Amino acid sequence: MSPVFSVRLHEVQAALGGDLVSNDGAESLGDRLIHRIGPLDSADATTISFLSNPRYRAQLQDTAAGCVIVAPAVRDGVRAGCAALVTPDPYLYFARLTQWWAARSRATPLVGVHPSAVVAQDAVLGAGVSVGPLAVVEAGAVVGRDAVVGAHAFVGAGVVIGEATRLAPRVTLMPGTRLGARCLLHSGVVIGADGFGFAPTGGRWEKIEQLGGVAIGDDVEIGANTCIDRGALDDTVIGSGVKLDNLIQIGHNVQIGDHSAMAGCVGVAGSARIGSGCTVGGGAIVLGHLALADGVHISAASVVMRSISKPGQYSGVFPLDDNASWEKNAATLRQLHTLRDRLRALEKKMTP
Repeated sequence: MSPVFSVRLHEVQAALGGDLVSNDGAESLGDRLIHRIGPLDSADATTISFLSNPRYRAQLQDTAAGCVIVAPAVRDGVRAGCAALVTPDPYLYFARLTQWWAARSRATPLVGVHPSAVVAQDAVLGAGVSVGPLAVVEAGAVVGRDAVVGAHAFVGAGVVIGEATRLAPRVTLMPGTRLGARCLLHSGVVIGADGFGFAPTGGRWEKIEQLGGVAIGDDVEIGANTCIDRGALDDTVIGSGVKLDNLIQIGHNVQIGDHSAMAGCVGVAGSARIGSGCTVGGGAIVLGHLALADGVHISAASVVMRSISKPGQYSGVFPLDDNASWEKNAATLRQLHTLRDRLRALEKKMTP
């Protein structure tokens, strides 16, 4: 956070709500000056912090924070002299506080087209659009009002960008891409590159041209260096509210339902269909042409090798162990089918 930015607690309360209280009856809490948002263990008197997990309640007595965001059930645990902002969901309040803080402390991109940018004559830029240095906006592209195209970003021919969507520097949107409103794409994102499609012939590979596009809904955030391939014939589709972390690969013709989220290094192979409200842990893999129902949650580093029709938590991680033990266990697993057959044969002999 910017060290020169500061607010008073009454400004935070006025913007986000909550009950501002103190266990020692201190007055004028609203005038207390806050310079940063920070964790409980490194806070000082000018820090606003939060407690969302009751297991860390003991830290409320040790923290030097000037204010802590807490739930009603733990408000009495806040040390004397520390203000408390009491709210039913402290973590949600914290999230909205960071948004409010960032909107006021970060530099706002200058509206208009930088002299070094290249914008096609027939591109359509809405009111309040910012196009940064050395960015390229090709023919027929439409950039909605208040959108930001960062430095060195590439917006291909015919691309559509919704209002208030932000492209960080070096984002690439290939032709056939459609982005909804209020999206955020971090540096290095590539949308609409060719999917991995080749026909084998005579010991070599013949390229299958990828003729579809990528359709992305509203309020989607895509992390740095994540790639989403264009569809082979139909579009790759990312629903509204989806959150993708860094270094994720989404293959061609994948469909991801609204408000699903994936952590870093996930790979989703072509034509997989993932429902709404799903989560996929870091490093997990979803194989191609599979379907995951709404509300499916995949643990980190799992490999999804079959479709899942019921919501719930699913894991497929072989436990970490020292190498010698792991090799023995792996060898045993390879013999499970033989052991099963032997057990069945034994059961038949023992059955009267």
